[in-house]
Amino acid sequence: MTTLTPSKLMGAEVKRKEDPRMITGTSTYVTDVVLPGMLWVAFVRSPHAHAKIKKIDARAALKVPGVRMVVTGDDIRTLARPIPPASASAEGGESTGAPGRQHYALSTERVRHVGEAVAAVIAESDYAAHDGVGAVQVEWEPLPAVTDVFEALKPGAPQLHADAPKNIEHENTIKNGDPDAAFRSARRVVKQRMVSQRLCSIAMEPRACVAAPDPTTRGLVIWATHQAPHNLRGDLAGLLGMDQNVIRVINPDMGGGFGNKFGCYAEDVVLAAMARKLRTPLKWVETRVEHMQATTHGRAQVADLEAAVEDDGTITALRMKVTANIGAYPVFTFIPDLTLFMGVGVYKVKNVDLHSTCVFTNTTTVAAYRGAGRPEAAYYLERLIDIVAAELGKSPEEIRRKNFIPPGDFPYATPTGQNYDSGEYDRALTKALGMAGVDKLRREQKDRLAANDRTLLGIGQAVYVEMCGFGPYESAVVRVEPSGTVTAYTGTSAHGQGHETTFAQIIADHLGVDFDKVVVRHGDTATMPQGNGTGGSRSLAVGGTAILNASLKVQEKARRIAAGMLEAAFEDVVLENGRYQVKGAPTKRLGLGDIAAVAYGEGLSKELEHGLEATDFFRPPQLVYPFGAHVAVVEVDRETGSVRLRDYVSVDDCGVRVSPTLVAGQVHGGLAQGIAQSLWEELVYESDGQLTTGSLMDYAVPRAEDLPSFRADATVTKTPFNPLGAKGIGEAATIGSTPAVVNAVVDALRSLGVKHLDMPLRADRLRQLTKSAAR
Repeated sequence: MTTLTPSKLMGAEVKRKEDPRMITGTSTYVTDVVLPGMLWVAFVRSPHAHAKIKKIDARAALKVPGVRMVVTGDDIRTLARPIPPASASAEGGESTGAPGRQHYALSTERVRHVGEAVAAVIAESDYAAHDGVGAVQVEWEPLPAVTDVFEALKPGAPQLHADAPKNIEHENTIKNGDPDAAFRSARRVVKQRMVSQRLCSIAMEPRACVAAPDPTTRGLVIWATHQAPHNLRGDLAGLLGMDQNVIRVINPDMGGGFGNKFGCYAEDVVLAAMARKLRTPLKWVETRVEHMQATTHGRAQVADLEAAVEDDGTITALRMKVTANIGAYPVFTFIPDLTLFMGVGVYKVKNVDLHSTCVFTNTTTVAAYRGAGRPEAAYYLERLIDIVAAELGKSPEEIRRKNFIPPGDFPYATPTGQNYDSGEYDRALTKALGMAGVDKLRREQKDRLAANDRTLLGIGQAVYVEMCGFGPYESAVVRVEPSGTVTAYTGTSAHGQGHETTFAQIIADHLGVDFDKVVVRHGDTATMPQGNGTGGSRSLAVGGTAILNASLKVQEKARRIAAGMLEAAFEDVVLENGRYQVKGAPTKRLGLGDIAAVAYGEGLSKELEHGLEATDFFRPPQLVYPFGAHVAVVEVDRETGSVRLRDYVSVDDCGVRVSPTLVAGQVHGGLAQGIAQSLWEELVYESDGQLTTGSLMDYAVPRAEDLPSFRADATVTKTPFNPLGAKGIGEAATIGSTPAVVNAVVDALRSLGVKHLDMPLRADRLRQLTKSAAR
């Protein structure tokens, strides 16, 4: 049996392997791909939220200099099948098969949201393609549109899909214990409606695709900004009627994903189908306006919550009714289900009645966005806890501690069907409150109120738990080259997380190779083992475990070869301080290069196969559940309504941290996104389906000056469900930060009678509130 080698690099602060090419501009992104004879593609998109397509006239566009061709849905229907309701290629979803909800990559009869593609212009340059788009004439027959979920559910509302009566995509209910009896006997019932508004990911790099014929296989090579290249390959093969092994998908360096670079988009299908037909390379790069109109959005839920509460703050039952706006088409419609799965959070509530309804509207499709269902659940619960505390006149931490799942109860089976692996929620909260100096802050808060200070102080806290480490598996190949260097291949596909660094740390420790001599490759279906990509904070817990397992298999074979070279028994050979030696005989030591030379040479024992590599497909036995506690300190100006985030403390527990530097980066980025939802970001549709925040002139993303220097710390609670003891960190800070900031702002305004405010907490909204209170 191989064993874990004592770590020297795992847990160490190391420089990222990816950074030299990133900061010197020598990375390759999809936009950098230029091929001989390549043509450009731009898309004609609907200006209407709901309309019939009566006629498309391309005659004027074909006269535009440089325009080669205009492609419509009638052309595409002969080349590709309709796009089905999405496969759930990430985060544990299941595919559905509703034929009435399918549509061609270029819509043929009806459009259901602003920005839906109906034609494509192929031209000699990007400029010519966009000029051609402006010349295409489309005759529309506008139809009534609906953008509000509750309006969409009403009798007589415009119906988006014939097989979705009342515009309901699906519903889900989780009921456990006896919540009805608990509510009947409760001392009080606390109720609140909350909104988790619609968001746009605004990754640094928009979506892009290059499709080219492959002369070797007579198939296709696709360069795409995609979080799971193998999944895109499978989707395209199915839609185009091709074998998977003649489609190669490459995801080079990618500037962010956040969940919306999963799935198979219409643009990918059009480029692949037309490149196959024309035997010509084609390229498309999304504009920011296209990104905001046609790339999937996030969140967009309304939740009605009720808590049955005793006088001491014990919550005996929860009701949660989530009404989710999933937009025009079904993609990752299981995300509201994830909200229900995490419907008790960190609290020991046995009686639950949770329900979700997914509703079609004439808006851009809603799918995965950093955290995907779990931030929504944490927001609802952590706001509800603060509301309960205010009702009872108790501190928020007292109510949290009263209801926490205690450490001795783990593993803990929740009434929503989850099996929490490990957790010490009070330890994380106590540490965060201490770091923030909450007692001193509350004294300052009282002094400001007594002095009628213009600036109100607010302290908010939140404790979260999330589910991550989704399967069904992840893959790895670890190969020692004849020189003793190591090349590893992973089925996950990084878009900023630093896989090359983290996986090299694992390999270096467990093979005795220098960190700088390890190369980690990813994102190419021609060379990578079949994998499920990056999403749901799964890359280290699942992909990293596959890397570890493959490394240990290689280590075992290296020890067997070393045993022959050292004339020792295999059981006596150990890897120690980066060298293979006989126990207790450190003078006879072999480096990995010495062993590799024999593994690939003629002197290898006949009992062993040549080569020194291994493959592993790790299937996680269950999900893992990272957690943490956040504290936000805000100042609210009574006169302007502006919110200043004065201090922010996060204590996140992601289990064992292989690369603390990368964890810190993930935390900082996650905090920025979660805080931005609480204070600034919101996609807004008018009732006619027009997107009023459809550019970066209207949609507010945070700047560095808007955020303080975060103070991030950790507790470490290992998971027993992978040998690394690692959980996930990619989404954690986003989940904890949104409720912490909203709780802080509401706390600042509590003296004005504020019980709850819906996000985003923009200055104009707060100014109206403070002015009304002053009057």
